[in-house]
Amino acid sequence: MSSDLDAKDQRPMGGSPKDGGPVAPRKPFRNEGEEARRAALIAATLDCIGEGGLQAATVRAIARRAGVTQGLIRHYFPSKDHLIEVAYQALMDRLTEDSQAALAHAGDPCRRLGAFVRAVLGAHATDPALLAAWAGFVGALHRAPRLRAIHAANYLGFREQLDALIGAALADAGRAADSPTLRRHGIAATAVLDGLWLEGGLLPEAFEPSEIAELGLRAVAALLGLDLASEGSLT
Repeated sequence: MSSDLDAKDQRPMGGSPKDGGPVAPRKPFRNEGEEARRAALIAATLDCIGEGGLQAATVRAIARRAGVTQGLIRHYFPSKDHLIEVAYQALMDRLTEDSQAALAHAGDPCRRLGAFVRAVLGAHATDPALLAAWAGFVGALHRAPRLRAIHAANYLGFREQLDALIGAALADAGRAADSPTLRRHGIAATAVLDGLWLEGGLLPEAFEPSEIAELGLRAVAALLGLDLASEGSLT
């Protein structure tokens, strides 16, 4: 990743075969607020990455996708690296937003854990565009320390919440677990959820509606020896 807006990304807009062909622009900005403009630039960045990997997310391509000048990107983000990092955090937030919302109305500890699993493997689990955007970042994690730090913080944050939900559910069932045991359960459950998310995103047409979420619920329940079933579950 570059440390600033690359010189090659500051050429006049116009497009050429070398740039990978024309990119369909988003609607031009009108009178949106600052946050809406930043959000649109982040979305354009994720679109570019999802379609062609990090190498496709040049300032020129992002500007064309968002329907703005390259100078406007500099106004909101001091460097391309910063924009890429913000976009990755935004993607992580999007992948976990449903799971946070699901806990607001859940009941006892087992229902809370079940609601969390269902939300993690909800609509996002069969969205190829989200998976493609995430995959576009993966190859750079080992050579981009700041991206790796974002990834680590989000993984550990997710695990911390999942571990707590598992611990509460086990305690409610009279099976309180120590920290090492909860850690092992959290790692294993996260691996199950990640694996199902990958399968659903790679081949969404292979699964029935809600099947991914139901399989995840069953797998986590079996792993923990808990009854996480709810009305509508697979039998």
